[in-house]
Amino acid sequence: MDEKETLQRYLSKQRADLLAKLDGLDEYDVRRPLMPSGTNLLGLVKHVASVQLGYLGEVFGRPSDREMPWLTETSEPEADLWATEDETREAIVAFARHSAEHADATVAALDLDSPGVVPWWPADRRDVTLHSVLVHLCVETARHAGHADLVRELVDGRLGNGPADPNVPILDDEGWRAHHDRVEAAARAAGRRETTR
Repeated sequence: MDEKETLQRYLSKQRADLLAKLDGLDEYDVRRPLMPSGTNLLGLVKHVASVQLGYLGEVFGRPSDREMPWLTETSEPEADLWATEDETREAIVAFARHSAEHADATVAALDLDSPGVVPWWPADRRDVTLHSVLVHLCVETARHAGHADLVRELVDGRLGNGPADPNVPILDDEGWRAHHDRVEAAARAAGRRETTR
């Protein structure tokens, strides 16, 4: 597997893990803001798909035919990070799948050293290559997939990548409570030690 295939494989895995966070949840729970910033699962999917279409579309002169009305100059701030009541889960998931297909087609069509221009970046950093954009997107997507891990745990306690790939210890509720209590006790002890210095 060459470097381009490796980067694309990691990006694809992060996209799939992010989409899987929606599985088994109702409309309210996929949209529910559980952080003060309004972070929610469906909004994370919408944001990552939008960002990906920009970086692996417009940046390399391969714009998508899909409109993103949430990313116009007159859009509400952060409109790409949440779903309105009129934006269906199905439409956002379909948009994410289109974004992935468009991104994959761009990656397949270009070499890692293919040049691009990121018009929304500062002038001294706008010139990029497919390689640098793929690394950027892997980091960006993994970051938001991590946010989704936390939000999903807050929604219903589900941990890891899912039942088929839990990637975390399998503990029952009592086991997790005991683990939480150990972590809390260590934090309190460290805090007390700091205040006595």
